[in-house]
Amino acid sequence: MTGNPEPGRLYSDLFQDASHFEERFVDDLDRLAAMSSALKTLGLRVVLTSGSFDMIHEGHSRYLEKARSMGGFLIVGVDSDEKVRRRKGPSRPAVPEMERLRMVTHQRGVGIVTLKHVEHEQWALIKAVRPSVLVATAETYTADEVARLEAEYCDRVVVLDRMSTVSTSARLRLIHLADAAGRDPES
Repeated sequence: MTGNPEPGRLYSDLFQDASHFEERFVDDLDRLAAMSSALKTLGLRVVLTSGSFDMIHEGHSRYLEKARSMGGFLIVGVDSDEKVRRRKGPSRPAVPEMERLRMVTHQRGVGIVTLKHVEHEQWALIKAVRPSVLVATAETYTADEVARLEAEYCDRVVVLDRMSTVSTSARLRLIHLADAAGRDPES
């Protein structure tokens, strides 16, 4: 079974605890739009969030759990390797996109994951899903963009604070510094 089940059909695996990556990974925006519409027809509030999710850590898990608490079904966009490289530099991501996608599906409460490609137009995922709630961090959108998103593509934008004490970028810097000094980064 691929990540694109036949149109109009939702598999019960989407509502189970196991990752069921083959059903939860949907890499086609038209298919994702149809699934989101079907979920809303079932009466579920669809929540959407996205990010790099490079080197999953406690902050990512807490963020996804908080996002999931805002509705009945959580869809997560994961930035492609190229998208991460363009934003964070040539040494990133530390973890390849397919592994990041699989790790996000293992997080409690995640219903569907999709890959955000560099060739997608701005807000393509948001336009496809048209979520009840869009969850983002403070630096993601300006106040004007939030107003436009709420007017055109979603019912509500919720801005969450970062939920970790250390970012992936900071953790990678510590590892590199420790490696250069010849010591254990955990000590």
